[in-house]
Parts: sequence; structure tokens; C-alpha cells
Amino acid sequence: MRDSLKIAAAGCFIVLCAGGAQAQTSPRPLFVSLGDASRPPIGWIEFCADNPRECSAPRGEPRDVVLTNKAWKDLARINKWVNDTIKPVTDMDHWGVVEKWSYPEDGKGDCEDYVLLKRRMLIQAGWPREALLITVVRERNGDGHAVLTVKTDKGEFILDNQHPDIRLWSDTDYRFVKRQTQFDQNVWVSLGDPRPLMATATSR
Repeated sequence: MRDSLKIAAAGCFIVLCAGGAQAQTSPRPLFVSLGDASRPPIGWIEFCADNPRECSAPRGEPRDVVLTNKAWKDLARINKWVNDTIKPVTDMDHWGVVEKWSYPEDGKGDCEDYVLLKRRMLIQAGWPREALLITVVRERNGDGHAVLTVKTDKGEFILDNQHPDIRLWSDTDYRFVKRQTQFDQNVWVSLGDPRPLMATATSR
């Protein structure tokens, strides 16, 4: 099924880039609404305590990626490689604790670990950190989940270990809770979701 990623990605890119007017009139919101400042997840705080160099990047200016065909292919390649390579495992099974964010150096990890690795690989490939934002969402059943938001001039796209395809944020069925800000990765902001609440969604 994952072999269809390249085809799906190409199709998505063509639809988005076929014409600016079409993208502008799309009923799907391209960008999520930002709210007030929010406390960073405890997993991020502990990750930074263990990896201070990873969290000491200087404040930067907001930067959105220009989503060229090459950029999309690079994004799809890295997303697919991480999803295919890392074996999903819970933190409790992996580390014996409820929550631990870390790079999946041993080839295993949960959602946050996928996100951290994708983010690092994209930065190493030359992508601006300010456009790669760790994001906390809620699944339909209310469970917490982490994804990577990639801010582009064509909208905000989601890299997700639970989905092979890269999707526009408003095409997912998640409720968006909070994420890193573009100017400072250690400052988080709550998110407003303009989409109507789904009948099957729950919160806790």
C-alpha cells in the first residue's frame, strides 16, 4: 500500500499547484488558526533536558517552504523512509515509562520519535527549522498523538506515522491542539480548528 505514496503525492502536488486561483477558492482551510501561548508537552521539556543542543537553536523569523515539485518529492521520500524503517512501539514497551521523546536510534519508537527523526532529516537536507513544527493532535477516540506540520506557501501539510500519504492539515480527521511556534521551537501555541466538530470525535 505504501508503494502508492509516490503516485498519491504527485497527484496531490498537481492538484495544489495546478492553479493559484483554485487553491485560493478551496473550501478546505490551508492554514490552521493560532491561539494563545501554551505549555510545551512534558515530553519535549524532558527531551530538551536530555538534548540541550537540540533545543538551543536561536530564534528565527517565520519561514514557509516554497513547495516546488522537487521539494514535494524530497518531503515524500523522507516521510516514506521513516515510516517504512521505524518499527512502532509504545514508550511503555520500549522504555518502561508512559512518555519519553527520543530519536529512534534502535529502529523503534512511537509517534513523537517518528516526528523528531523526520524533522532532523529534513533540517539536515536544508529545510528551515521554522517551517517544521512538532504538533500535538487528538485522534477521533480522544487519544493524544504527535505529527509534523510542514508550513508551505501552498498550505500546512502533515507528516504522520499512521498515514502513508502526506495530507493537508484540514484533510485529516484530527483535532489540532498545539504546536511549536515558528520563531522559537521552545515556545508553543494553542491551535484553533475552524472545521465543524465531527460527530464521532471525543475529548478528554
